[in-house]
Amino acid sequence: MGSLGETQTMNGGGGDHRKDSSITEGKYGCSSFQMPLHYPRYMKADYEMMPEWKLDCLLKEYGLPLAGNLDQKRKFAMGAFLWQQ
Repeated sequence: MGSLGETQTMNGGGGDHRKDSSITEGKYGCSSFQMPLHYPRYMKADYEMMPEWKLDCLLKEYGLPLAGNLDQKRKFAMGAFLWQQ
């Protein structure tokens, strides 16, 4: 076993070790993504009127997919964040 200061490969060595450019890594190779502490406090009506750029920011903040049109993003956000509809 190595110490925290040593670099070890997890795939048995060899191969290409390039990382996906959409994921940044912090110290010790851990992802730098941090889940926000609280769920957003929006109501269903807020999501229905929310502009696409704001939905994109919200979904990105929680590490959720940004794919789809505006209606699909709204439905996804409501399904992910609303406990009661």
